[in-house]
Amino acid sequence: MMEDRTLNLSTSEYSLLTDLYQLTMTACYVGEEISESRASFEMFVRRLPENFGYLIAMGLTQVLDYLQKLQFNHQQIEALQQTGIFQDAPSKFWSLLESGSFTGDVWAIEEGTPIFPNEPFFRIEAPLWQAQLVETYILNTINYQTLIATKAARIRDIAGEEAILLEFGSRRAFSPQGAIWAARAALAAGFDGTSNVLAALKLGQKPQGTMAHALVMAINAKKGSEDEAFAAFHRYFPSAPLLIDTFDTLEAAKDLANKVKTGEIKVTGVRLDSGDLVKLSQEVRQLLPDIKIFASGDLDEWEVQRLNFHNASIDGYGFGTKLVTGAPVNGVYKLVEIDGIPTMKQSSNKTTYPGRKQIFRKIDNSIYEDRLGLFSDKIDCNELPLLNLVMKEGKVLTLGDSLHEISQRIKNSLTYLPVETRQLNNPKSIKINISETLESLRKSLINSQ
Repeated sequence: MMEDRTLNLSTSEYSLLTDLYQLTMTACYVGEEISESRASFEMFVRRLPENFGYLIAMGLTQVLDYLQKLQFNHQQIEALQQTGIFQDAPSKFWSLLESGSFTGDVWAIEEGTPIFPNEPFFRIEAPLWQAQLVETYILNTINYQTLIATKAARIRDIAGEEAILLEFGSRRAFSPQGAIWAARAALAAGFDGTSNVLAALKLGQKPQGTMAHALVMAINAKKGSEDEAFAAFHRYFPSAPLLIDTFDTLEAAKDLANKVKTGEIKVTGVRLDSGDLVKLSQEVRQLLPDIKIFASGDLDEWEVQRLNFHNASIDGYGFGTKLVTGAPVNGVYKLVEIDGIPTMKQSSNKTTYPGRKQIFRKIDNSIYEDRLGLFSDKIDCNELPLLNLVMKEGKVLTLGDSLHEISQRIKNSLTYLPVETRQLNNPKSIKINISETLESLRKSLINSQ
């Protein structure tokens, strides 16, 4: 087996981007002659990350693209055979992989919709081997983008509508692909821009950013002046903010203020990346009252809340590490039905609800609550079913929403969420009712064991 040291990923390799046990289970399903049984798997979270009152579902667009392109080629099958792992697998396993593609249905809630524990927000209905094989990619894509979208939505909620929010997380994201997904999720959740050039251009956006300390230090070392660095950068990028905390933040602000007064330079904005952001921003505002002040440096929603509480004079923020990393969204993907037979997991602390389900949401004046029921349950007055058919027999039914449409959905959705659900400290999730039919089915399966 040859080593590929580049480890670059192409869409043609999506089929192999899975855990080994998805393939070994598929081989077993083939041998037991159940690989074509109609199976339903649902994705949900058992619990929210600490101090989260909700999640924002994200990543459906990329999952649908993956499912459409899923296909094994001859070289990939040969590579699997050469591992020796599948030497006892039935021969039909190989022919199934070579001729197979995704032919199932997908039910999902719209991207940008708030979700809560134990609510299935994504369901695959397909031949068992297909529904099993795609688990890894689905969880990877949706879990990560859902985390970033939720954190970005929380930041926007705390920062307010007027604040300029920029995503700076590419150097801290867990992979180049993750960096692009993080940029997409942040933009969808209300951020104004990303510094990731590839992500911005792919998403039809203009990349945004400032400058780094290296430029200031380099030009200062060569030409003996921080002023020369500002003048040089401003010469080529007159509308870009200047980073003023490389040496002495207030001295840099004073020098710029003098040059602004004499008409030597027109400054649109400055960025603060260190120090006491409350005090520095207030002092810089006194010196440069008509410019935008940006802050960065390991910021998150709690720090923005603190800065607002202490009346920091900041117009915009750049978020990196704490936006694109953190406590994971532990979404899981579980079998809930096979050939019409409902199934459930009964392990301690990991129980699941059986059968194909639907989320029925009611938003009426001060009432915001969900009812989790079977897919066959009737809709009650003022309820809206959230899971919709988005892929039929392997074909996508809609083009999907634009980033702007998703952003508007998140913005509108958050206005309806209770304050105690949106708060950062000890938030309270909304009430989720279990339908009588679902609870009855759950109890009947427990009693039958």
